[in-house]
Order: sequence, then C-alpha cells, then structure tokens
Amino acid sequence: MNNHSHIISLNVHNLSFERSLNQITTWGITKKQGFICFANSHMTVLAHQRPEFKQALTDALLILPDGKPLAIACNLLYKRKQERISGMDFMPALLHEIGKHKASVFLYGSTNQVLDQLSQKIQVQYPNVTVVGKISPSFTGSTDLETAEHVEQINRSNAQFVLVALGCPKQEIWMAKNYKSINAVLLGVGGAFPVLAGLQKRSPKLMQSLSLEWLYRLQQEPRRLFRRYFYTNISFIYLLSMALAKKHIAFRKSSAVPRRLTPYNRSSNKLDF
Repeated sequence: MNNHSHIISLNVHNLSFERSLNQITTWGITKKQGFICFANSHMTVLAHQRPEFKQALTDALLILPDGKPLAIACNLLYKRKQERISGMDFMPALLHEIGKHKASVFLYGSTNQVLDQLSQKIQVQYPNVTVVGKISPSFTGSTDLETAEHVEQINRSNAQFVLVALGCPKQEIWMAKNYKSINAVLLGVGGAFPVLAGLQKRSPKLMQSLSLEWLYRLQQEPRRLFRRYFYTNISFIYLLSMALAKKHIAFRKSSAVPRRLTPYNRSSNKLDF
C-alpha cells in the first residue's frame, strides 16, 4: 500500500477505518507475517529523534494515525481528509470483526491482572474469538532466551492475531525485531488493554474529538506523563510548523518559475507539437 502521507518522520497510511479493518482482518485470517502501528505525536517525535527507531518502523505493514494531530497534519500538508484510527477504537472493532471468522488471538504485554480481566471480557463480549494464550513479559525487558520462548509459545498457540501492549517505543521495537519469526499479524495497541479490561477509564468523547485525550491521561498520571506530553507536544508543533513552512517555500518557488511557452506556427495558425 503506497497511499501514505509523510508526516515529519513517518509515512502514515491514508486509509479509512473500515478499509484498515477489512485489510488487517484478511491478513490475520490468512496468517500473514507483519505488524501494524498506531502512531501518535509521541511516536512521530521519537522517530524523528532516533534513526534506529524510524528504521524499525519502515517494515510495518501499516502505520495508522492514532493521534488526532496526525490526521490533521495529513490535511494541512497534503489536503487529504484522514480520519483518526486509534488503537483504543480499533481493538474492539477488530475483535467484533474477527469473531465472524471464529479467529484466535494472543495477548502480549501489560500485567497478569490486566490480561486475566481482559481475557474474561473478550470471552463474554466476543464469544466467537478464542484467546489462545497470554504473556506478561518482565517490565524491565526480556532476555533473548525469554523472547525466543515467548515467540515459540505464540507459534504453538496457532494464533492468527497477536495484540501487543508494551507501550511506545517498546512494542514497536519488539514487533519489528520478531515479526519474521511469528506466524501471525501483530498489532501494537498500547494502552488499550486496561481500558478494554475495564480497569481504566477512557477520556470523554468530547475530549477525544478536540484532540485532548492526552490531557485526560495527564490528569490520571501527572508525574509520569507531564514531562513526556509537555515536551512531545511542543516538539510536534514545532516540527509540523517547520514542515508546513518548507512546503510553503517550495510551493512559492515552483510558482515563481516562468512557464515554458509552446511554439506557435504563424503560417498555419496551429500549435506545433
């Protein structure tokens, strides 16, 4: 899929929510190897600052605009109307869709409490979806041996979809490093696990529509998130402003170039081609 917009450091794919859902469902049912990212301003800034992280993301099957600012940036830079496709909204929609195919999922990340609660929720709300396994890896990171064991466990489960919740950038790096060894499609859904498990509340719809979901999360975890959001938001606005300025300058330069006149044959009163 080449239909994308280059936003600062990422090639964000321009797809509708429905088309993304249909495509990812097809990939999972056919057990295509690959991974999907849901990008926000934080991920965009990180990719700009860390070349190795940016490189890891180039292998993604899709990079979808999780954050409203990225969807807006697609319009500002390329005049493309792009809807937000957040991991929070996508995960329940995917579970509903793959339930029609009686598909299987593997849960990777978060805590054992969240995984247990989420598994129960899925069994009740999406009875045709089978949770074939779950792993809560060490918060400090897994060794290569542990990761290899995790990959083997996922493959033994015969899962078609692997939902990964390690947080950015851990989950993206983990998926990029391991997707070739896993016989399933991987989705990095970030903080969707505790919300769907019913252990954490999501921001009101109004705040989501106004791109203020980050502010709601900040109120919940001010110590952990203040520095990240403050720095990320300022950096994203600055980098987007620079990209807009660069595009404006390039447009003005192209407009200033005189047009090449088409030769004209006076004798025949016709254009020469």
